[in-house]
Amino acid sequence: MNKRKRPRVEESIGMEMFTSDVLAETSCLFEKKFSYRKPQCQVWQLPESTDLFTSDHKEFETLLDLKESLNKIKNLLSDKKLDEWHRHTSFTNKAGKIIPEVKKAVNAELCTQAWCKFQEIVCSFQLLPKEALWNRELNSVHLCEAPGAFIASLNHYLKSQNVPYWDWNWVANTLNPYHEANDTLFMIMDDRFIINTLPWWYFGPENTGDIMTLKHLTGLQQFISNMSTVHLVTADGSFDCQGNPGEQEALVAPLHYCETVTALMILGKGGSFVLKMFTLYEHSSVNLLFLLNCCFKEVHIFKPSTSKSGNSEVYVVCLEYIGRDALHSSLTKMVQNFGSEIADRALFPHHMIPESFLKVHKQCCSFFHKHQIETINENLRLFEHMTEEDLARLNTLRDCAVAYFLQKYNLKYLCRKDWLVKKSHAGCSVNARWFGNRNKCSDTYNERKHLETLSWDDKVVNGYFSPWVKEHAIGNVGKGCILEGLSHDLKCDEWDILEGKKLPEVKCSLFCDGKLLKNLNEAIEKSSTHQLKTGSSPDSIQQSCLPCHVLTDDLLLGELLHVIKCNQAVETDGCEKQVKCLVVDNPSLCKLISQTSIEVTLLQSTTFFPSGYSLLHDGEPRYQQQLLKWILSALVELQSGDALILPIMSCFTRFTTGLLFILHHCFRFITFACPTSLQPLGNIAVLLCSGFRCPPGPVRHYLHELDDLMSTLLDSESPRQILEFVPMETLLKGRLVDFLWDLNSAIIKQRLHLIGQIEQLRTKDKSLF
Repeated sequence: MNKRKRPRVEESIGMEMFTSDVLAETSCLFEKKFSYRKPQCQVWQLPESTDLFTSDHKEFETLLDLKESLNKIKNLLSDKKLDEWHRHTSFTNKAGKIIPEVKKAVNAELCTQAWCKFQEIVCSFQLLPKEALWNRELNSVHLCEAPGAFIASLNHYLKSQNVPYWDWNWVANTLNPYHEANDTLFMIMDDRFIINTLPWWYFGPENTGDIMTLKHLTGLQQFISNMSTVHLVTADGSFDCQGNPGEQEALVAPLHYCETVTALMILGKGGSFVLKMFTLYEHSSVNLLFLLNCCFKEVHIFKPSTSKSGNSEVYVVCLEYIGRDALHSSLTKMVQNFGSEIADRALFPHHMIPESFLKVHKQCCSFFHKHQIETINENLRLFEHMTEEDLARLNTLRDCAVAYFLQKYNLKYLCRKDWLVKKSHAGCSVNARWFGNRNKCSDTYNERKHLETLSWDDKVVNGYFSPWVKEHAIGNVGKGCILEGLSHDLKCDEWDILEGKKLPEVKCSLFCDGKLLKNLNEAIEKSSTHQLKTGSSPDSIQQSCLPCHVLTDDLLLGELLHVIKCNQAVETDGCEKQVKCLVVDNPSLCKLISQTSIEVTLLQSTTFFPSGYSLLHDGEPRYQQQLLKWILSALVELQSGDALILPIMSCFTRFTTGLLFILHHCFRFITFACPTSLQPLGNIAVLLCSGFRCPPGPVRHYLHELDDLMSTLLDSESPRQILEFVPMETLLKGRLVDFLWDLNSAIIKQRLHLIGQIEQLRTKDKSLF
């Protein structure tokens, strides 16, 4: 059998086909580098530790002039539709073809823009210390690393360039994409690498992954204590600043400080540090760059060719660390000021930063300012009018950039078996619909700013929620959405119960549309009606909600009979058994089922919890324990082939999803029905499960241990709660995520609709909902 021919990097070079002017313009993309040259007659030294954090910030006027000049140009973009402008700049990006061509030519794992940027960095600087080369051991720590492209890129470099390391150990950190209290505004939700390398990721004692806490720093030091020394630290942190792009540098400054202090605390002497920053005009950035120049022998500012020329992103590459011992007293003071409040005080007094450093730093800022201004102006010109000649030249430059990249960095093909995530081990990642819905933004900056000025009442009156409300389905939502059960391959002896800080609210979930959840939270938080906050729903609201057909007991019975029939159709013994149904918290439905041939048992709640105002949704520990107790009772009551009707509030959290995962293995078929109530909050959906199969003893024992631990935490009023008891690697396999996405979407849209009904009456505007 013929094997597919592997593409050769050499075949895609062809530099001779480009003219000298095209080659010259392309080479400029790869020369955006500035090195801090320390004066021979004067050593840049840190002030005494007693002088740290003793003064307020005082800006440097000449640098603020550069900032004002840049923001003046950026303001010209404020009326541009974000999606249109992004498409335009993606096309005018002269390095825009590099990523797909590199992926194809060298078989790069997780070949993203970040992968290519790091490849440029590691090929342009001596990042790997000589000590590591001598000892044939490399230890690296990667901060704010999601989705993991720097790690994959370093792996490609080490293996394709035959760097002689016997042992490479790495650890990574990022905001935990699975932690429900993390805000998606600050996270990268792409977990396709993370989910397959979870043991190497450290999310801290609270499981958030928030690097800006002292607890996280202390925990990380313990987590990497088995490393003899750390040779390389990278920090690629940022967050979405679209709401205030002109102040991106100031907004991200506390994060950069925490990344830097973390690096200085864990890095070994002689090690290297790579830090992503943006513009370097603010006093906080001047402080940080001066600190790094005092701590490292060499400091370079580098903008990779694959970093869009029109943005402010740069990488600070620091080589040959002087070591913690030389900084002991200063580091102690910096650790004492660790956290998000660092922006309140200046690291160094204004007058203690040498003029010689400021002169060099201004040269650096002016260098990158010039390049960015030129790119933005060119993009604006081409946005208004692009000629055929412009189009042809851009295409030529983009082709040349690919050839130049491959040749300059001598990239080589890497076999699939040398990837970090082997094909046979690759599991699932986040639901594909996350990628189709995340960061969708077609409005302009001005439109977004206008939206921020609207009050809650204005949003209601102007139909802010209308797009989601219109999608609210009429009738029996969930019909036809059936989850087929899995076999009892539950390796609970390999699972761990994961504790963390109690959730203050649920902001993030991999099991629903993030934009929907965000809007539901805003609706719950901003709604001022007494009815919503108490969970009550007056008759007037029920009568006005004409499109909502609440599922009656008759309809629920019909759905139950349908899933029971599905189970009977797959039974292999050929005989019909007497089916028993366990009904949770629905006496009227229980009475109706008793009139059929189905034996029925009612299971009432043992604990009362409010169903009103809450941003915790199904993250409330007592609600979670009640669900667990219902399921434990079902495991005792039911026999093979039986059914269960279980009310559910939502399934946003890992804990509740874990319970659904258990049910997924205990029943042949599961479907859901929504709405079952016109209450804005509380249980408005039910799970209909049929074909019970009793799980193995170890699973039941594990669930009882879980229940006991929950009781201990709740009785002691502990500040911690159980976040996860089924590993995420396990939860994200199969069709469960798709089922939960449908379930949660139905619940959220129903809630938005009902809240809208209440707000409509309050605002006396009946045209919107």
